[in-house]
Amino acid sequence: MAKFIFVTGGVTSSLGKGIIAASLAKLLQARGLRVTIQKFDPYINVDPGTLNPYEHGECYVTEDGAETDLDLGHYERFLNIFTSQANNVTTGRIYQTVINKEREGAFLGKTVQVVPHITDEIKRRMLALGQGDKYDIILTELGGTVGDIESLPYIEAVRQLQWELPEEDLLVVHLTLIPYLRAAKELKTKPTQHSVKQLSESGVFPDVIVCRAEEPLNDEIKRKIAQFCNVKQEAVIEAQDASTIYEVPVLMMNEKLDLIVLKKLAITGYGEPDLSKWKEFLDKLKYPKARITIGLIGKYVELQDAYKSILESFVHAGAMNECKVQVVSIHSEFITPENVVEKLENLDGLLVAPGFGYRGIEGKITAVKYARESGLPFFGICLGMQMAVIEYGRNVLNISNAQSTEMDPKTSEPVIDMMEEQKKITTKGGTMRLGSYPCEIKEGTLAYNIYGSAEVKERHRHRYEFNNKYLQQYEEGGMSASGRNPETGLVEIMEIGSHPFFIGCQYHPELKSTVESPHPLFVHFVGAAKKYYEQKHTVKNPLLQSEMI
Repeated sequence: MAKFIFVTGGVTSSLGKGIIAASLAKLLQARGLRVTIQKFDPYINVDPGTLNPYEHGECYVTEDGAETDLDLGHYERFLNIFTSQANNVTTGRIYQTVINKEREGAFLGKTVQVVPHITDEIKRRMLALGQGDKYDIILTELGGTVGDIESLPYIEAVRQLQWELPEEDLLVVHLTLIPYLRAAKELKTKPTQHSVKQLSESGVFPDVIVCRAEEPLNDEIKRKIAQFCNVKQEAVIEAQDASTIYEVPVLMMNEKLDLIVLKKLAITGYGEPDLSKWKEFLDKLKYPKARITIGLIGKYVELQDAYKSILESFVHAGAMNECKVQVVSIHSEFITPENVVEKLENLDGLLVAPGFGYRGIEGKITAVKYARESGLPFFGICLGMQMAVIEYGRNVLNISNAQSTEMDPKTSEPVIDMMEEQKKITTKGGTMRLGSYPCEIKEGTLAYNIYGSAEVKERHRHRYEFNNKYLQQYEEGGMSASGRNPETGLVEIMEIGSHPFFIGCQYHPELKSTVESPHPLFVHFVGAAKKYYEQKHTVKNPLLQSEMI
């Protein structure tokens, strides 16, 4: 069986348990160990698929079609490995499983209780990834904050595992906050002491304490935390704010977090961490040779986490192009034909983001029209592709009523329509077209040039698709389907060959972009935006052109 590391959090939420877990996993992986991460979320939803992005950020979709927490995106981006449905568990799923067993008579008439039945199911799922010989270490992030009522069953499950498993097979990392009082110019350890005390009162004793802080921790503060929280001073780890999340593995390596963990888990025979590719990426990220501005047109732009994977994909693609990508979020609800030039004229590229519902749709269509007519590099994802199709239909093909049945079920020109198999579905959760599907790409197209392959696999999350009844009309009119599903004929990619860079995809490429494997669509889009910037500024400043010559 694998060894287990549990990451808990105290004092406040949003401290970055997912980033610390992913960073530790990256360091262990860099030493040659086989590692994966799982997330346990305390909310009662079965999965985040039905949650509004304002509630919980983006819904991350895995290869096997699971709608999961956005932290799984961090896990994949850091480790460059796929996660699955087994890597994200919610209280809703735990209770659903136990209640279904009770209905089947699996408990032989016993009274079903939180302890032992709920905690037993939690433990079963915590240990499941560790069965067999696939992984050496399983990291488990416990969502929420120590002291939350809904987190208690998970803490109790960890307490029981600390008792059941050999001491060297389980380790607890507790992430906490050391606030800095500017008026007193002092770091305060009391919140951390209370957090560890509360965790200890539940019977779980941390082996390592990671301290988020705005200022560096001196030895005296570390000694104080160690003394009052019952850990060795070497196990008090400083986690100062970083300029980018991708610096955190290097910072944790400098603090020797991975060495402390390996020692406590009695793991020997490991090599030195190989972070050469990671550091090369960081160098490109920190020292770009160019700068561009991309407009992200969306409906949930007030919350960054709603488009987390897209934003991180731009970081990866920017580093690949040795270019700083400044993403400007623009709310589609406030774009009109009257102000579109003012809002978009200073951009070097335009991405229209995914989303659901009618709100802000006309603003997205207006933005697409501007990009198409002005030659601005355009990239549409899922709903963004559909908006490009509607805009082209209305303004180029003279299909004046072109619309999606999602927005107008009675439209006379449904260029975007609900997928046939979706029309019979009445429940919402987990019922969209989800997960990885193949896409065949036509040679000689922009998509083929980007991928360099005739077949790819990409992840999906949608109910609506391009209506193939209009395909001939679109292709004869200059917008072509360069990528299609080989089995169903569903249009996966639409592009305009006469435009410098205009492409939309039905799938979500942002879900497969990682530090070590930036997604080619983002890489080429950033490259096109960089070229657009250079051409635009060369024209504005002829001296640059003479210098280039």
